[in-house]
Amino acid sequence: MSILCRIDDKNIPLYRIMWVAATPHFCGEEDCIREGCYEVRLEHDETIWANPTEQGEVLKRLEAWQGGMGMSEDEDW
Repeated sequence: MSILCRIDDKNIPLYRIMWVAATPHFCGEEDCIREGCYEVRLEHDETIWANPTEQGEVLKRLEAWQGGMGMSEDEDW
């Protein structure tokens, strides 16, 4: 398994990812080019934007990299 994942034509090491947004970006600005994209926060307050397909792939890779120890679907917060 590769430690890299591709987001927005960039190969990002999985260990740099701090969190991945669960909902797509919406700010309401007419000229926003990030509407519908998911924020992927990297270390040092860097942000990269993933389309829905990339967001799902990033989550799968992070789960696999951490040994499948993610949240179950029926777990309440």
